[in-house]
Amino acid sequence: MSEELAPGPKEGPPAPRPGPREVWKKGGRLLSVLLAVNVLLLACTLISGGAFNKVAVYDTDVFALLTTMMLLAALWILFYLLRTARCPDAVPYRDPHAGPIWLRGGLVLFGICTLVMDVFKTGYYSSSFGCQSAIKILHPLIQAVFVIVQTYFLWVSAKDCIHVHLDLTRCGLMFTLTTNLAIWMAAVVDESVHQAHSYSSAQSNTSHTRLAPDPQSVSFCSHAGSSVGGDSCPCDATICQIFQQGYFYLYPFNIEYSLFASTMLYVMWKNVGRLLASSHSHGHTPSRVSLFRETFFTGPVLGLMLFVVGLAVFIIYEVRVSGESGQTQQALVIYYSFNIVCLGLMTLVSLGGSVIYRFDRRAMDHHKNPTRTLDVALLVGATLGQYTISYFSIVAVVVGMPRDLLGGLNLTHALLMIAQHTFQNLFIIESLHRGPPGAEPQDTPPKEPCHGLTFANSDALHSLPACPPTPRLVDPSPAGPQEAVDITLVPRDHWRRRCLKDISLFLLLCNVILWIIPAFGARPHFSNTLEVEFYSYTLWAAIVNICLPFGIFYRMHAVSSLLEVYVLS
Repeated sequence: MSEELAPGPKEGPPAPRPGPREVWKKGGRLLSVLLAVNVLLLACTLISGGAFNKVAVYDTDVFALLTTMMLLAALWILFYLLRTARCPDAVPYRDPHAGPIWLRGGLVLFGICTLVMDVFKTGYYSSSFGCQSAIKILHPLIQAVFVIVQTYFLWVSAKDCIHVHLDLTRCGLMFTLTTNLAIWMAAVVDESVHQAHSYSSAQSNTSHTRLAPDPQSVSFCSHAGSSVGGDSCPCDATICQIFQQGYFYLYPFNIEYSLFASTMLYVMWKNVGRLLASSHSHGHTPSRVSLFRETFFTGPVLGLMLFVVGLAVFIIYEVRVSGESGQTQQALVIYYSFNIVCLGLMTLVSLGGSVIYRFDRRAMDHHKNPTRTLDVALLVGATLGQYTISYFSIVAVVVGMPRDLLGGLNLTHALLMIAQHTFQNLFIIESLHRGPPGAEPQDTPPKEPCHGLTFANSDALHSLPACPPTPRLVDPSPAGPQEAVDITLVPRDHWRRRCLKDISLFLLLCNVILWIIPAFGARPHFSNTLEVEFYSYTLWAAIVNICLPFGIFYRMHAVSSLLEVYVLS
């Protein structure tokens, strides 16, 4: 009896609780991932099948699937906002690293542009209402509602660590993430088909296989028109052509919106059921954002100069590349020359930032941070797309052995593209893992107690043992040597912070212009016929259309990461 009444059995039930809870957490994540994989594979099958003429998948099938997915995702978001988030103790913690203001601001900006694109698409399909399917007009309207609901949801709930309806929330977040990826894939394929038609009309060459058969229809798939022997919905009116060209120029914003939303949804999914320590919020949380503050202005000025020159180069390229052969040659030389200069400067600046970190005394931040982990994974993963294109170009130039200026520029451009991505990734990843300004390594204890010191940076208190939770001023007393060293520590490192801020702003502006040029239609990969002749159009088009979207996404994601590096420097 004494053994049965011992306190051991009373303490037994709490011990095994963490085990099943952790197992069920992994089980819920696995269930949501399997749901997302199956839905995404279905969407990929329909979208990719509809991009080819010989596959009997119609654009109405794709639009119907995307519309259904957006409706279901919007209904779950409304359920989360109106029911789940209002449960008692539903959100006991909020992740300070998730959904920073610049990421949410970018989401709102791209969302507004997506709404404008939906207006153009609705006007384009409504102009030929008599021969268009109703789902084509309904799709942009439902997408507009989905964008509004999702943008509000991510703005108010991006930091939530939800602790109720765990499995339903995980499945809902993954389904919404899959919906955004399906929209992104449809937009990328639609834009690739449009670029293929543009290249086909510019070259006037029908010997190669095209991704879509109908040059009049630049909508997602052309089966609806081709199946009846031609384009049954001509777009001859001026307003129809304005709507048609307008929504294609707005596609890059829709693509970036879907990817921004996907990254934020993934972080929310990782934070479902997450427990945060009370001291977790200190560290990498910036106090406020002030552009061009504490900089030498060299980086912003040089970056703005390259940005303006890049816009001029882009305009010249677009005007001349579709002209005569001599103008195309000049356009490609101007394009490659600008990119070589820009990529070379970015490589040197990234190397300079890494060298500055060799003298930086800030401690490394080893806290668990799902947002930072995702940022690093996306940077490295998206780099593979541009690596692939560059290595294919290098092989074509070296093996083909062209003896002209364009071949040398193409080879130099490909090599610098690889170097720039590599060194920029090293700089960004190391910057994201650095502690806040003034944080010293924890393996250097102070020689004197913390009491009696006045710290210029409150974050330095967290790296010292037995310090008070907040800095406090003491009565005037003669300052000792150690006190003088601690007070002057931050001004001594001030020049490093200013250099890092200049580097971050310069790289940010360069990445913006390198995003604009390919995102809005510049395709030197096809204007320069070296790779097309070496690999054949079909293989080269597949390589570019698969890898280039990742390269474009890399630029905008690098902009977001560099803005965070600037704020935290």
